[in-house]
Amino acid sequence: MSFKAFPKKHGLYDPAYEKDSCGVGFVANMKGVPDHQIVLDALEMLVRMEHRGGCGCEPNTGDGAGILIGLPEGFLRKVAKSDLGLELPAKGQFGAGLVFLPKNKNERGKCIEEVEKIIKEHGQ
Repeated sequence: MSFKAFPKKHGLYDPAYEKDSCGVGFVANMKGVPDHQIVLDALEMLVRMEHRGGCGCEPNTGDGAGILIGLPEGFLRKVAKSDLGLELPAKGQFGAGLVFLPKNKNERGKCIEEVEKIIKEHGQ
């Protein structure tokens, strides 16, 4: 797909606000239905944005490129039960996250303690 000009002003879009940089793409199912095609489209969008840094070009920094998806609730419930013996709260009452820990054993231990403390403070 190739564009030679900006679209005309329409609805909330106004070409007067265009800049020569991109950086954000958005794909969704307008009815809120999970669909693997959304993931495939998001990955294609990342490939097309390589020129904006989505390539891991610097070894010591992140480029911020990635996709945000909804929680795979069924999968998380299954793994929490089978691997941890936990029943997760009702939908919308729990979250998941990634924590990048230091390689140093002592620093890593302190970080784990802090995360566990915060989780307990929130009744989890």
